Amino acid sequence: MRGPVKLVLASGNPGKLREIRMLLAPLAVEVVAQAELGIGEAEEPHDTFLENALAKARLAGRVSGLPALADDSGLCVPALGGEPGVHSAYYAGREGSREERDARNNAKLLERLGDERSAYYCCVMVLLWRADEPRPIVAEGVWRGEIARAPRGANGFGYDPLFLLPGHGLTAAELDADEKNRVSHRGLAAARLLALLRDADHA
Repeated sequence: MRGPVKLVLASGNPGKLREIRMLLAPLAVEVVAQAELGIGEAEEPHDTFLENALAKARLAGRVSGLPALADDSGLCVPALGGEPGVHSAYYAGREGSREERDARNNAKLLERLGDERSAYYCCVMVLLWRADEPRPIVAEGVWRGEIARAPRGANGFGYDPLFLLPGHGLTAAELDADEKNRVSHRGLAAARLLALLRDADHA
């Protein structure tokens, strides 16, 4: 891997920070949360995960002067036209704590769903060596499942208590951290990112 061994992570989500630090441990780099550097959240006005991830990474890279890593991710439900998608974090409004928003988001999702319950998590991860990087490194992961009838499990965050993995018979919130990181959308995107970095080192 080229460049400094410190990255700024463009996220204020503690669950996401914890997962990404674990996923990128093979790189032996220091991942610093943007909040630790006094960097606020970027605006995410775009309609795609890629555009929002780029906006977050460019802001964090510009303010910190460090290589920046960002991801944008969300739950997509085909029966709802792809909702909540890029609006996953604030599907039921911005009021309250993260835990309160998660509970409202899950309740809204259950209220809107009928019998068709297929869903997938999507994560787009972007790495910029510098804020004006013309060729960002982009990796995507998709994790397919369905929406459970009621929340189960105490691990994870967001929609994890409702995201059922038919092959496991468990929700994402019932997986331990190591298993989730191995099979999740974010884990798949991080594995792809690591592969791209290894290919670049050997190019």
